[in-house]
Amino acid sequence: MTSKQRVLFLCTQNSARSQMAEGLLRHLAGDRFVAYSAGTEATQVRPLAVAAMAELGIDVSGQESKTLDRYRGEPFDAVITVCDQAAEACPVFPGARKRLHWSFPDPSRATGTDEQRLAVYRGVRDAIRRRIEEELLGTVPDDQGQRPG
Repeated sequence: MTSKQRVLFLCTQNSARSQMAEGLLRHLAGDRFVAYSAGTEATQVRPLAVAAMAELGIDVSGQESKTLDRYRGEPFDAVITVCDQAAEACPVFPGARKRLHWSFPDPSRATGTDEQRLAVYRGVRDAIRRRIEEELLGTVPDDQGQRPG
């Protein structure tokens, strides 16, 4: 039996993008992957990230914000930075078989009403899901199915 692939998602504060990515990968392919997330600094998981994930039936409320120091020296099949600042702050991660960079906007910078800000979190969540499905799971999302012709 093949062991599960270990994937670490990195972001600056480990409060939204990396947390959503961890929850999505665990939900979509927890039978094949073990997902982790960390930040260059630790803060807290943002309530709007929790709310956006809950809309998909994914509970990330029990996840905690962690620094990448917790995982230094551990082996990973992939380390994926999900924000530009983390990519710059952590250009090399010893123990990673491959390193990927997926640049997503920071939803915590969204302004407006709670609903408007939640819409930004939804957009980032959906973009992260597409990247996971395409690049890690090798699937094509339903909205990008086969083209006629």
